[in-house]
Amino acid sequence: MNLLPVLATGLFAGGVSCAAVQGGLLTGLITRQRAAESATAVTTSEQTSRATAGTASAGWAARLGDDLAPVMGFLAGKLLSHTLLGALLGALGAAVQLSAGVRSWLQICAGLLIVVFGLAQLGVPGFRSIVVEPPQSWMRLVRRRSRSRSALAPAVLGLVTVLIPCGVTLSVEALALASGSAFWGAAIMAVFVLGTGPLFALLGYAARVAATVWRGRLALATGLAVLAMGLITLNGGLELAGSPWAASRIAQAAGLTTSAADATATAVSDGVQTVVVTVRPGAYSPRNVQAKAGLPTILVLNSENAKGCIRSLVIPSRGIEKTLPVRGETRVELGVLDPGRLDYTCGMGMYSGVITVV
Repeated sequence: MNLLPVLATGLFAGGVSCAAVQGGLLTGLITRQRAAESATAVTTSEQTSRATAGTASAGWAARLGDDLAPVMGFLAGKLLSHTLLGALLGALGAAVQLSAGVRSWLQICAGLLIVVFGLAQLGVPGFRSIVVEPPQSWMRLVRRRSRSRSALAPAVLGLVTVLIPCGVTLSVEALALASGSAFWGAAIMAVFVLGTGPLFALLGYAARVAATVWRGRLALATGLAVLAMGLITLNGGLELAGSPWAASRIAQAAGLTTSAADATATAVSDGVQTVVVTVRPGAYSPRNVQAKAGLPTILVLNSENAKGCIRSLVIPSRGIEKTLPVRGETRVELGVLDPGRLDYTCGMGMYSGVITVV
């Protein structure tokens, strides 16, 4: 599965879209903790002399550690809760044994949802008023956690932010559900939260004035990143559904597909046609294979260290779904082929291939 769009969405959109609530809570918590430390601090003449005579570099390092500790605790708690949620969502998708058709519609809906939030972030008329807010009871619970002055308060706050997802987070959760895998559901949410890390550190901990300035400047980049992820997710669902509106189909109809059909991967023996495709991380090779019409055909998939969603093969028009091994051979009976094209894709519609039948 390609997690780069998820990472980019977290990096550019996650912090900004959720900072109005979560970043403000984190900033308020740090401010109260610092105020409490200042009120209870006792400065002796001996300590003063040590500070003036002593180690400026060590003092700077200590201050940096103190500054980063609350943010790191917050992000660690957020990472833990969201990763567990992703695993549960993925396991739920796997437990109900979603068919390729249901997964494709789930992914299409998730993509459309992300596109809507991207357009709202960009301020497109008709979308700018769309805001997803959690129930007020959840907000009150999180605010109570933010008033705590204990050492673990930032981590606890990060844990309970799973109760107040922003719109972008909800769309990523839908993608985790559509993955149909506890592992990939957890990976999707974990990568998303990791992507929010740098921006949350800036917006959640830095001065409110700086955060306000940057938030305005990042609005356009955020909206574009969310919109891009939405389009990629939407196209994956369309590819999985075998839709003529998928990017690969549109490119072919427009004559933009440059790769010619490869006839060397096809062999005929005793009236049976064999089509051989190599499955590697991130690609089916050759992506376009030429085959002959009117012959019983076997698709042979040679897995070479195949990883991620590319191991889940779906042939929408034939209703065929296969889970491929990391290494080894898988044979799929395709029956007699008619002239045209036979498309196949990975389980998330991220990677695809085609058999051109002539």
